[in-house]
Amino acid sequence: MRLLFVCMGNICRSPTAEAVMRALVAREGLDGTVEIDSAGTGAWHIGDPPDHRSTAAARARGIVMEGAARQVTEADFEAYDLLLAADAQNVAALRAVAPDEAAAAKVRLLREFDPAAAAAHDLDVPDPYYGGPDGFDDVIDMVDAACRGLLEQLRTEGRV
Repeated sequence: MRLLFVCMGNICRSPTAEAVMRALVAREGLDGTVEIDSAGTGAWHIGDPPDHRSTAAARARGIVMEGAARQVTEADFEAYDLLLAADAQNVAALRAVAPDEAAAAKVRLLREFDPAAAAAHDLDVPDPYYGGPDGFDDVIDMVDAACRGLLEQLRTEGRV
């Protein structure tokens, strides 16, 4: 299973989701069964490390964030089974660059996999970049719930 987490610049939400999912997969003993990466729909931060506030919030929970920002490419639609967007704006951006309908069908909102978020119709992970430090903790909570739901669904479907 190959998962690509996507937000705007690939420095806050998507690398957080990538790190949370990596930690969850490792805790569940599924290393080697899930390939995980992240990317942004925009090019603003290419090559930059994750935002220091995201990194600090993750580190406080024992989660390691690494890597450098990159932009989504058309090849990602071939390389990944699911492209998991942080919000509706990123869904639209991804579908606009998808090479065909089959590729566009791989695009999903990450929080669709959190049963509570889906029931509340609250599916966007808000961008914490311009807010206070609590926003980064909120993002971790949201993506953790969604990643747990995603992993459960993948298990149910026999994909991991």
